[in-house]
Amino acid sequence: MDFSWNFPYASQRMPLFAKNVVATSQPLAAQTGLKMLQNGGNAVDAALAAAIALTVVEPTSNGLGSDAFAIVWDGNHLHGLNGSGRSPKSWSFEKFAGRPSMPQLGWDTVTVPGAVSVWSTLSERFGNLPFAELFEPAIHYAKNGFAVSPITAGRWADAQQLYKDFPDFATVFLPQGRAPHVGQRFYCPQQARTLEEIAVSQGESFYRGKLAERIATYAASSGGDLSVEDLAEHHTDWVTPISIDYHGIELHEIPPNGQGLAALIALGLLRHLNIRNYAVDSADSVHLQIEAMKIAFAEAHRHIADPASMEVNPQDLLADAFLEQRAKEIRPDKAQFPEACMPVENGTVYLTAADNNGMMVSFIQSNYKGFGSGMVDPQTAISFQNRGCAFALAKNHPNRVAGGKRPFHTIIPGFITQNNRPMMSFGVMGGHMQAQGHVQMVLRIFDYGQNPQTASDAPRWHVGTDHTVALEKGFDKSVVDELKNRDHTVTTNVPASLFGGAQLIAKMADGYCAASDHRKDGQAVGF
Repeated sequence: MDFSWNFPYASQRMPLFAKNVVATSQPLAAQTGLKMLQNGGNAVDAALAAAIALTVVEPTSNGLGSDAFAIVWDGNHLHGLNGSGRSPKSWSFEKFAGRPSMPQLGWDTVTVPGAVSVWSTLSERFGNLPFAELFEPAIHYAKNGFAVSPITAGRWADAQQLYKDFPDFATVFLPQGRAPHVGQRFYCPQQARTLEEIAVSQGESFYRGKLAERIATYAASSGGDLSVEDLAEHHTDWVTPISIDYHGIELHEIPPNGQGLAALIALGLLRHLNIRNYAVDSADSVHLQIEAMKIAFAEAHRHIADPASMEVNPQDLLADAFLEQRAKEIRPDKAQFPEACMPVENGTVYLTAADNNGMMVSFIQSNYKGFGSGMVDPQTAISFQNRGCAFALAKNHPNRVAGGKRPFHTIIPGFITQNNRPMMSFGVMGGHMQAQGHVQMVLRIFDYGQNPQTASDAPRWHVGTDHTVALEKGFDKSVVDELKNRDHTVTTNVPASLFGGAQLIAKMADGYCAASDHRKDGQAVGF
């Protein structure tokens, strides 16, 4: 790919060039993936080892009770894997009737954790190394401790207030009565034992063995509905990624129940708006991106659900005639306000890996809100995700809460091809930021020619659920003023965490260019 190698934005990092690469949000996890590549593993082995390590070294965003999704280029073909779990079968719409909204924490938000099944499924189909070897670094860090990195320490400290009413959370994650400080070692021997059990059983124990029985026992004793039957019936699904052509490249996303469809809709709208005619970081460019994203989110919120419950075919929302018509609604001089209401969260890790044989992996794993539901089994250190809070309570909505159903999902891995060849694996973690982050990375790299690290370093915009536009530090004041003149409600005093964290690997003529977001602790590594 023909990038500009100018670096106009403030940055703490430079891109990495190598033939075997890993990029993720925590350095120890990135180096864990690198170790697998050096030991003869492939990109899937590297991605899985990094993902497993992230449950230990970045527990503020994911854990053993997470969900996960992946897109894999095996060297010839693209494969998608949906590892999201379903709600307990005993749930019903009536269970939640009368509430103003779905609960945010506690057992009534917990769906079956799918990440462990993704690990075993990917390893069995694509991995080179023994499954148990992928766990060795994570077990070492859980058993012998690791020094907590700065951004993770900040998230940990913030979590103390959110989970103050969950004593088992405190037992596992606040062992000294507080969150660990930057550089302080954190030990979790319970998690080490759980990881060992998962490793030796190829993940089977988590769903149909000793760990499954312990999970169900803990749920029953503390007010939860998750049962051994719910766990035993869980399965991952191989899926065909959905995509859209954007000026000769194809952006691929996991189909619903994930929100990747929103990124595709937005790009389809922008395809009709000639955004390349406007300067990068200009008010005109940013305005059109924001307006397209609003429409995309409105459609996503109305339609995305468990595939079995969707009322429209996702491809209908990507039809060019539909996108062209909706693009005509966008005014270049004035903000519009289509209905949109998307869940907000920031408990996600993203990683990507690529190897010398051409395999590339885009992988995302998440608790949803930080440490998840607040329910943490003190015997196993499993922190259970709170994905169930993304269900809808509207009676006729396709995403309405029910038993044995997958909820709307925010986490999305991205992948770009051209002429059926791989170009880039990437993701932007951060809940509501993810789909709009995908759009911004695509435009910066493929419309404006920025290299992956520059695209990551650049200031971002964020459309909130109330249509408020947050602009990250780095945009010119004239851009802020002009967006306000177009009736956008603009905020600028917002934390960097709102804008997520990108990890990207671009295919080069000889090897890869990898980039890691300065908004996270992580790094890109390789050889």
